Amino acid sequence: MIIYDRFWETLKEKGISTYYLINTCKISSSTLTRLRNNKPLSTVTLNDLCRILDCPLESIARYVPSEEDKSL
Repeated sequence: MIIYDRFWETLKEKGISTYYLINTCKISSSTLTRLRNNKPLSTVTLNDLCRILDCPLESIARYVPSEEDKSL
């Protein structure tokens, strides 16, 4: 499963608020909700976040095997 805990860490490190993402960068509040709940995001959205935060994908997301993944 892909989790986005590093996204929140990166925001904090860079001093960027969700208000800034929504109002200046036009990232939707529903995208932030998806990030909070570790829901799927498109690669276009991930690319946009990497560009906005000027960081690699590893600073936003990471893979952690779920129980379902382990059984495959």
